[in-house]
Amino acid sequence: MVKTRLKGGRTKMAAGYAWFLVLVSVFLCNLMKTLLPCITSFLTKMMQKDAEQESEMRTEIQEMKKEQSSISMMDEFARYARLERKINKMTDKLKTHVKSRTAQQAKMKWIVNIVFYILQAALMISLIWKYYSDPVTVVPSRWIAPVERLVAFPTGVAGGVGITCWLVVCNKVITLGLHAVS
Repeated sequence: MVKTRLKGGRTKMAAGYAWFLVLVSVFLCNLMKTLLPCITSFLTKMMQKDAEQESEMRTEIQEMKKEQSSISMMDEFARYARLERKINKMTDKLKTHVKSRTAQQAKMKWIVNIVFYILQAALMISLIWKYYSDPVTVVPSRWIAPVERLVAFPTGVAGGVGITCWLVVCNKVITLGLHAVS
């Protein structure tokens, strides 16, 4: 295979793989995006130890309610009222734990999403930076005649498909494909 020089000293053979690199990168990013809820859930479970305590509290509340149902309110009002207060106190404590856990889950989801989108943006910017002057592929100009300059951006090569257009097209096709599969 003959290697021809492009702008910046790169060879045509090296630039010829840009389309595949972009396609794989976009596919992996979209796949990770669909897995974000699972990743967030896993990380949240790894960091939480309150789930067992909440389960114990629920069991204890159920036992107290069972005991309370066996007590006659008319005959043993004081005991019934004490148990009622214990149940209310334990229920309030449980609600506090659940709110805390829910807030922690929301925070974890937010952090995972922010990190993912920062990494995705860095990857896309680095791909654009590396291949900005090389067309991903060159097609006959008449195929893309009305929008030739837009499709070729930022390369300026007639009939060329620029990295930004290729990123947009790959992203849309892969997103539609993954939505169809799931």
